[in-house]
Amino acid sequence: MSTDTTSGHGHGHGHGHGHDTELDWEAMADNLETNGELHLPALRSTASRLAELLTDPTRIFDIGSGPGVMTCVFAEIFPTAEVVAVDPTPGLLDRVVARADRLGVGKRVTTVQAELPGLPGSLGTADLVWSSRAVHHLGDQQAALHELAGVLRPSGVLAVSEAGLPMRYLPRDIGIGRPGLQARLDAVQESWFEAMRAELPGATSVIEDWPAMLTRAGLTDVRSFATLLDLPAPLTETARGYLREHLTRLRDTMTEALDEDDHQTLGVLVDPDAAEGILRRPDAFLLSADSIFTGRAAG
Repeated sequence: MSTDTTSGHGHGHGHGHGHDTELDWEAMADNLETNGELHLPALRSTASRLAELLTDPTRIFDIGSGPGVMTCVFAEIFPTAEVVAVDPTPGLLDRVVARADRLGVGKRVTTVQAELPGLPGSLGTADLVWSSRAVHHLGDQQAALHELAGVLRPSGVLAVSEAGLPMRYLPRDIGIGRPGLQARLDAVQESWFEAMRAELPGATSVIEDWPAMLTRAGLTDVRSFATLLDLPAPLTETARGYLREHLTRLRDTMTEALDEDDHQTLGVLVDPDAAEGILRRPDAFLLSADSIFTGRAAG
């Protein structure tokens, strides 16, 4: 699976589920696709940067494609390439097909139901392998990078979007509850993330030095860059709706981890009729940054 985010599933620390670390990706499909669409400027920037590392790629893998937002961006940026969306969730792959057809790139987009670890040999190889916030959902992240590197063609590029900065969308003091709500939500979500990692099969601790991990996977010419999404206030109705769903999920799933004051504040923020709610606030914005790490297979 892949995102938060951002693109793809937009996985990351934004799905805080309290003590429940199971994620129902299919139930989150609408939110995942909206998240991807909001990040389209950043996703196109990422794809354009990757295009600078490649010469006429003919096959691209989007590993953990989710609903296919980045899949279709690749089909747009690389107009002669076949783009293969790989995801374990059938309902999300259906969305990939529908989105590709709607955008007129359906003839070059295919889907494969599979997941890491254990990509099928029938998948073949690609000139570019993309994975967004999927590796951190696997117990052995280093082994996952080895597997991704293993499906590269000679001189092919592996690009993984992992890490970055937590999404920001409200001022420190929003006039209700205690100031610093987002910092406290970040801390709770980090605790969820740690619990999620600990429960994964074969969970292995590793220093998350992604350039070093790519190098250990046998790749060279290891690089990194960041992309920024900056949607200033006032936000569009779509962006506000996305944030309301995000905040609703945090409120509903982190009850035990939040104090009563913060829980009440979240209740006001998600209230569609409240003047201080996220749907009506003039100060709501959306700012996020993603880090992309790349490495090249031997020629």
